[in-house]
Amino acid sequence: MTILYRDEHYIAVDKPAGLLVHRTRISEDSRFLLQQLRDQIGRRVYPVHRLDRPTSGVLIFGLDSDAARRLVQLFEQRQVQKRYLAVVRGYTAESDVIDYPLREEAHKAPQAAVTGYRRLATVELPIAVGRYASARYSLLEVRPETGRMHQIRKHMKHIFHPIVGDTTHGDGRHNQLFRDRFGICRLLLMAAELNFVHPYSGVALSIGTRPDTELAGLFERLGFGSE
Repeated sequence: MTILYRDEHYIAVDKPAGLLVHRTRISEDSRFLLQQLRDQIGRRVYPVHRLDRPTSGVLIFGLDSDAARRLVQLFEQRQVQKRYLAVVRGYTAESDVIDYPLREEAHKAPQAAVTGYRRLATVELPIAVGRYASARYSLLEVRPETGRMHQIRKHMKHIFHPIVGDTTHGDGRHNQLFRDRFGICRLLLMAAELNFVHPYSGVALSIGTRPDTELAGLFERLGFGSE
């Protein structure tokens, strides 16, 4: 697994799409990131935040419980800036902020959830989908201010621009188009960058990654470049 950053307190990796972060009771997968990383570096790691199974990109862990606790506090206090890239259905506005509370569990009250985005590029494919003669897509830079479960995916669905490849909150017709036309069978969402002040050194830290080979190739075919 690619290590993006490491010091005596933290380690950040480039999580592959489709890999669970940790074992769950609802999945029979025998492979998960926590175990792989522990085996790779020969020591225990402590979760700080989460990425959905289909999401790729920057994921950081504490190397001890105190380090993890300090960074969790920064996430909770919204002092960690997160940047994602996403391909969504349709042409979005050039930029916007989605302020729409989300319910993480059916029996719980909705919680505040805020996501900002900026459109980086668009493409129109001469392929009929449903009643439309062509298919339009936008490449977005997304910056969630809060960290609710599936927040970006739910917010993009809320504004009628679901993320391509989202089998839960997306549009099956467009997911099928990307499978058939491009061989893409994954969620087109990646965690591109984390920025925060190091809890121990006080130094501003930026940890980022580039689109993996599959995503970079798709972006080139769509005319997005590697972003």
